[in-house]
Amino acid sequence: MNSILRVLTLLLAAAGLLAVTGCKTVAISSTQYIGGPMYAPSDPNTIVILNTEPTRPNVRLGEVTAEPSSSKVSAQEIMAKIRKAAAQMGADAVVIVSDRYQITGAVVTGGWMTRSIQPTTSRVIVGVAIKYLNP
Repeated sequence: MNSILRVLTLLLAAAGLLAVTGCKTVAISSTQYIGGPMYAPSDPNTIVILNTEPTRPNVRLGEVTAEPSSSKVSAQEIMAKIRKAAAQMGADAVVIVSDRYQITGAVVTGGWMTRSIQPTTSRVIVGVAIKYLNP
């Protein structure tokens, strides 16, 4: 009986944690450019997020794509994940080149003869990780 109570308590605690945090996640993918220079990882806290092309000489290292799970994900959470992915490439900054909603999949419903396809859209943020040539 005591073990059942313990299991129920753990399940309720997990459900409560899920309810408090919700499904606020950010899917991150990064692609390092082929043939580009390789750098040691940098500190994510020092990476600058830019909305315009920098004037300082730089080299492009790769792209970082972020897809937040919902509109409840804060900009700070999204930027932190982008910084962390860019840091793995050794970046000094990330230039945001696209921030928009786009079709990311589809939902198929109905039977064989009454099938319908509804596109699903999500927010997708794309940034280019760069390394400054002159420190």
